[in-house]
Amino acid sequence: MVSITETQKIGVGLTGFGLFFLLFGVLLYFDSVLLAFGNVLFLTGLTFIIGLRRTAGFFFQRQKLRGSTLFLGGVALVLFRWPIIGMAVESYGFVLLFRSFFPVACGFILSLVNIPYLNVLYNNFIGSSPSIV
Repeated sequence: MVSITETQKIGVGLTGFGLFFLLFGVLLYFDSVLLAFGNVLFLTGLTFIIGLRRTAGFFFQRQKLRGSTLFLGGVALVLFRWPIIGMAVESYGFVLLFRSFFPVACGFILSLVNIPYLNVLYNNFIGSSPSIV
């Protein structure tokens, strides 16, 4: 079993609150204060979960530099009170940063819930044979 330190527990809480404030900021028509607060909490929570060195290593990898620039630039635009443009830039940067993680997450979710039609779509998307029973 994996042990979670107190710092990581705090990080999970900060990340959860950050995602909540981001969602709430979008629902309230891109309220710049809520979005900025959500961004700061999300990044702080991520740093608490995986550590400062690994966070910097993740964001400043050579192949992820464009995604990091767009993501952090979007955060800066939101902090400078341009929420709609900032969230668009930030979302595109998020997709570029985590595009290698999306198939893993999708496979994990589909392994938890067996929905035949989604499994066929996923298997066709990744190029393997469908397995409907």
